[in-house]
Amino acid sequence: MTAVIPAIADLGRTHLIGVGGAGMSAIAGLLAARGVPVSGSDAKDSVVLGQLRSAGVRVWVGHDAAHVDGVDTVVVSTAVRESNPELARARATGLRVLHRSQALAALMVGYDAIAVAGAHGKTTTSAMIATALVQAGTDPSFAIGGTVLSDDGPLGGSRSGAGRAFVAEADESDGSFLNYAPTVAVVTNVEPDHLDHYGTRAAFDDAFVAFAGRIRAGGLLVVCADDDGACRLVVRTRTDLAARSVQVVTYGTRDDADVVVGPLEATDGAWVVRLTTTLAEIGGTVLRLAVPGAHNALDAAAAYVAARHVGLSIDAATAGLAAFRGTGRRFEARGTADGVRVVDDYAHHPTEVAALLRAARSVAGTGNVLVLFQPHLFSRTRTFATEFGAALDLADSVVVTDVYAAREDPDPTVTGALIVDQVPTPGKAQLVGDRHAAAAVVAAAARPGDLLLTVGAGDVTELAPEILAALAARGRGRA
Repeated sequence: MTAVIPAIADLGRTHLIGVGGAGMSAIAGLLAARGVPVSGSDAKDSVVLGQLRSAGVRVWVGHDAAHVDGVDTVVVSTAVRESNPELARARATGLRVLHRSQALAALMVGYDAIAVAGAHGKTTTSAMIATALVQAGTDPSFAIGGTVLSDDGPLGGSRSGAGRAFVAEADESDGSFLNYAPTVAVVTNVEPDHLDHYGTRAAFDDAFVAFAGRIRAGGLLVVCADDDGACRLVVRTRTDLAARSVQVVTYGTRDDADVVVGPLEATDGAWVVRLTTTLAEIGGTVLRLAVPGAHNALDAAAAYVAARHVGLSIDAATAGLAAFRGTGRRFEARGTADGVRVVDDYAHHPTEVAALLRAARSVAGTGNVLVLFQPHLFSRTRTFATEFGAALDLADSVVVTDVYAAREDPDPTVTGALIVDQVPTPGKAQLVGDRHAAAAVVAAAARPGDLLLTVGAGDVTELAPEILAALAARGRGRA
């Protein structure tokens, strides 16, 4: 999907269709901060739209062809269909139409770009790098698909800074990450996903090879040695990268990784991990993290390597990562009621779900781990039903809802039952198609001391308040 990237100064009046989405809202805010006249539209109002209005973005609720009148450039995501009246008008009148990745690539021109890709882990890793750079006072820019949390409070999902670094979450779902030309590329994994777009696992692997080929001469590729797909990426690209003086640094728990990630240990309310390396330019250290889970330790190691490459000292990188408090919808605490802790997470791939539940188990203590899981995309549910079942078996009790369609047309042959049927432990999982009914069922099953998670990339996140209200009402009933 590599395309010509226009200059920011040439965009003119710019309109974003679906501006309320995480990636699109970040771009809208950054364009406005650069002085570009920006407007946008979305299907429904939200807190994000209010924030954009405060940033000077003109926002409409609902889509209308008239919204692109007087506009020079229209920005869309893959989720916007050609039938959208605003996009149809833009096509008919010959307006410049950019994919959101092209707009983000334009924003990254002139910066030391750090692009983080991978089927999972990219939001957290991007946010960790951004937090470390902010804490070190380097005034970075960033565009991340989630709210970044730190000791100083929420940093939002985007920031326009005066420093040299620009951190971007590089979305591989539709191949659009090939529009970026980063100085540093981080690949957390090359585990097949988005086969609705790529068709085959080989094509998915090939896209990451092409992504590595986009790294600027003299740059850096940071790769997780624990992932087989990422290791294949190194084998396939090392010769080409060396010819362009691109350094490759691997990290992981394997002894042959360039940066070895030690066991994660709980100490004084934090999680501590030791990084060891023979690479003098990176240096070993001990990271003290506020977020649980071995997956977060790996992400922190990648962030540490990237931060060191762009100039942070060992102490600055370590302190910056210690200040990271997570991102919105990544093990995000939503509240406690009747002794039950409710946590929300965006996990929507089997490996992500398994990593989440292992982390949940490490903080649940003697309580049970209960999951309300909303499958995301019919194609993903069909492809990975067995893997989802195995991952969810790590919980004590599971309720699965109907599939969240997102950008896909409904497929009546694919339901949450495909996943329920693949959970190995009999009786552990049940299908409750309606999400509100599912919230009531999982709340009723929770007991004081339990940890309850709402999980998925769809609107399951909206159920946490319902669950907390049900738990609180039950608690008052016993008082």
